[in-house]
Amino acid sequence: MHQEALITSHSSLLWLIPAFPLFGMLVNGLLGRRQRPEWAGPIASLAMFAALVVAGISFFQLTALEPEARRLTQTLYTWLSVGDFHLDISFLVDPLSAIMILVVTGVGFLIHVYSIGYMKGDAGVVRYFTQLNLFAFFMLILVMADSYLLMFVGWEGVGLCSYLLIGFWFEDIDKARAGMKAFVVNRIGDFGFLLGMLLMYTAFGSLHYAAVFERAVEFPMGSAVITTITLLLFVGACGKSAQIPLYIWLPDAMAGPTPVSALIHAATMVTAGVYMVARSNILYALAPVSLSVVAAIGAATALFAATIGLTQFDIKKVLAYSTVSQLGYMFLACGVASFGAGIFHLMTHAFFKALLFMGSGSVIHAMHNYLHHHHIHKEPLNGIDPAQDMRYMGGLKEHLPRTYWTFLIATLAIAGIPGLSGFFSKDEILWKAFESGHTVIWAVAALAAGLTAFYMFRLVYMTFYGDFRSAQGQAHPQESPPVMTVPLIVLAVLSVIGGWVGIPHVLGGGNQIEVWFDPVFEPAQTIVAQAAESAQHGGSQELMVMLLSIVIALFGIWLAYTFYRKKTELPEKISKGVGPLYDLVFNKYYVDEIYAASVVKPIRASSDFLLWRVFDVKFVDGSVNGIAKLTGSMGSVARRLQTGLVSNYALIFAAAVLVIVAVFVL
Repeated sequence: MHQEALITSHSSLLWLIPAFPLFGMLVNGLLGRRQRPEWAGPIASLAMFAALVVAGISFFQLTALEPEARRLTQTLYTWLSVGDFHLDISFLVDPLSAIMILVVTGVGFLIHVYSIGYMKGDAGVVRYFTQLNLFAFFMLILVMADSYLLMFVGWEGVGLCSYLLIGFWFEDIDKARAGMKAFVVNRIGDFGFLLGMLLMYTAFGSLHYAAVFERAVEFPMGSAVITTITLLLFVGACGKSAQIPLYIWLPDAMAGPTPVSALIHAATMVTAGVYMVARSNILYALAPVSLSVVAAIGAATALFAATIGLTQFDIKKVLAYSTVSQLGYMFLACGVASFGAGIFHLMTHAFFKALLFMGSGSVIHAMHNYLHHHHIHKEPLNGIDPAQDMRYMGGLKEHLPRTYWTFLIATLAIAGIPGLSGFFSKDEILWKAFESGHTVIWAVAALAAGLTAFYMFRLVYMTFYGDFRSAQGQAHPQESPPVMTVPLIVLAVLSVIGGWVGIPHVLGGGNQIEVWFDPVFEPAQTIVAQAAESAQHGGSQELMVMLLSIVIALFGIWLAYTFYRKKTELPEKISKGVGPLYDLVFNKYYVDEIYAASVVKPIRASSDFLLWRVFDVKFVDGSVNGIAKLTGSMGSVARRLQTGLVSNYALIFAAAVLVIVAVFVL
């Protein structure tokens, strides 16, 4: 009885979590022109902090409940009620959504604070913080929703905000096109999500999670309906979370301000697809084919994007392809039915990848100020902004010490160095893949891990070590202000300790994060275990797999050190030696060009012919012009009756009277 009262009393706070960023958006959006621009950042940050506080309260109240009772809900009002279809605006906080809410509000708050310094002096700063708060509102709706339809509202909302924020500097046509590209590609995925929901309602008669999962278990394993639903949902996840073949929008999304990259394209929006698959764990457990597809696409994306990251020189593009690769890891985990490991990596990735993006922003901020204030002109190489080109950097370790040390910690974390957060989550995914018998997928993921260690330390060595390649006189770039570096330090701490909740049993830990997720994921894992007996392995094998992953990571770091510190002539020699292969990877396998030739141009040509030359000219214009001609002809006839002679009008009037009288008489 006490627990029921506790659930009810604290559920009443849930609506405040998305309400605070919505309120911040309204204040900045409605009063933006009347207030001073420098107030926008603190107002938006305060709104996020308030949401974080309420999220923290809800989380701790959740921990006070028994594991099987960890579920807070709040229904605000009935949204739709048509016939048998009934849908409420209802929020759900359970172990899965609680972690997501803390990530969105916690990392989001730090990025809002960081943005105060990064966006200082920008003419659109009020608009920026308005859109940033709006994004946070929709993201919280997405993860707190109690139904697929409400999730879809948040899903579309973050898609809209992504379009606005990627194209924030829309005066630059390339940045505007990047925003449009993200919007269009996401709509392709969203169409799959929408079809999946329609089929789901047809099959289960509901879109509420509880009702859907309850009715889904009545279907046989491998049901064609559930398999189709999960594959359609995964199409939506591929669009939102940038997986093959819909990953192409995310690297271009680096056109937006760097804090946007940290928030939307590292910590929150791009993880929405992973969250949706994890939330649908019961459905995927009942669809082995879909699980195999998710694992295969995740592994392929992890390796494919990692290879592209090897050759990029734009500091943000390296991190963008790294994000695509790490998202592949998360889907790989879900595909081997280790949903908890996928969400665990989502959490740790939010810490170190947000830190990497914000650290790169600090570097870009310093480089831009240095080049601009000292009137140093550098030619863009391969169309890359000189302030973002690692070929113009080097030696920044001495000039940006706080940025360097925090960036190094995040790099060690993503490389999987023991003790840091990324090691525990990445190793958990590799072990689960190996343990479940997916040895090929494990091998692909291990190779991608080695490439990750290589290209990330390539970035560190090119940016922070050696000589400063843009030096002019005694001047040098300056460290970013505290409003930007303090959030870096906080995220660096989280990048170290954030994975300690997942220390595996074999290392003496209790893997508390797995225990935390058990109430959500255990039913699905039971279904998978009953359907196919997984190979059982001992602790010694887990240690061997862990040791091998450490060796692979260290080898990648050593290789980067050899190439970019000891024998700096090697990269150019090798790139010339492999020739066409290097060009293929450097040009990102020409995927954009292939899509442009096979999809974009044919659609443009056919639409130009069918819509504008046939449909528009012959049907639309023809109909309008035809109606105009008919009206003109009728007017020509009617004009003959308008002679202007009173005697004619009197005659017509008399004739009409006679006709009316005759009708009545006869």
